[in-house]
Amino acid sequence: MEREVNRYQGCLLGLAVGDAMGYTIDEKSWREIQTAYGPNGLLGYDIANGVVELSSYTQLAAYTANGLLVALTRGRREYYLRYITLALKDWLRSQQFYRDPEKPLCWVSRLPEFRRRHCRDSRMLDTLRTEALGTPSRPRNQNAAPGALTTAVALGLSFQPERMDPAFLGVLAAQTMALTHGNPETILSSVVLAYTIAGILQEPELSLQQQFSQSIAAMEGQFSREFPQAAGLSDMLLQVVEGDKTGSREAMESLHCQTADQCLAGAMYASLACHGDFDTGMILSVNHSGRSSAVGAVTGAILGAQLGAEALPEFYLEGLEGVQPLRELAEDLAKGSPASGFFDDDWDHKYTQGLPSGG
Repeated sequence: MEREVNRYQGCLLGLAVGDAMGYTIDEKSWREIQTAYGPNGLLGYDIANGVVELSSYTQLAAYTANGLLVALTRGRREYYLRYITLALKDWLRSQQFYRDPEKPLCWVSRLPEFRRRHCRDSRMLDTLRTEALGTPSRPRNQNAAPGALTTAVALGLSFQPERMDPAFLGVLAAQTMALTHGNPETILSSVVLAYTIAGILQEPELSLQQQFSQSIAAMEGQFSREFPQAAGLSDMLLQVVEGDKTGSREAMESLHCQTADQCLAGAMYASLACHGDFDTGMILSVNHSGRSSAVGAVTGAILGAQLGAEALPEFYLEGLEGVQPLRELAEDLAKGSPASGFFDDDWDHKYTQGLPSGG
């Protein structure tokens, strides 16, 4: 169990590292990054006031995880999407002027580091303000941005065979992304990422290339009838997975990394091209002209799940906001809710009362 928790924690902490490293250069061109940081680009955090802050990508993974854990506490899988939606609404309120008269669902919403206003998807915020959100069959928009892509990381972490079958995980990932992002490739990218994270945790002996190939095939097999775009996305991602992994900046630039599917492709490339070296993966994943924070976050989640928290260099965790809350969320997802008949005061605080540990 300890080794398993280590991978869960590595996933969320790795996500936070990539997010925090990337958001300070998000959407800057490669030339602008070189001008600011030198010919090799950004090689570590650009720290302001000694604190490494988180952006919306870590926040959305944390809120989604919190909502899933509330649903697990209620014990019925039909509650999952409902509580994910409520958790995203909590996040929306955290991004507005923070004077919320309602009792929040998520204990993470009480922590200032999970209310930062960095790298926000404005179309996602506008959609969350509406009463009726989207579904895969009835999208509210055609938003292709990567804003909600990291919700799929939390979904992948929530998967365990005794909780749900793989097909349900795919449906839940599609439904969750479709709440705010209606572009088909974006919805399907969320499915691939959720399957990838779940696969790494359930079958850690497989290589990343095998994990990616299996996840892409599962997405296409499950959703090709509903989404004709599944075959095209599958082909694009497989070209990245099966192609040359030189680890070059030119390769990252060629992927563009602007839309959700492009960001997922960039994260897959960086994860494979670093050959298991977390630091190399982080540097490669953020130094390009695209959405550095999104690609860094997804790459960090993939490598963190594969390598475990103990493999993350300590200098990445020093000064990083939210380390302990992310460790708690990861451990709670790994363990699941307390066994029937047992009372856990800490669990009750977090997932019944919406209060941080000891609150």
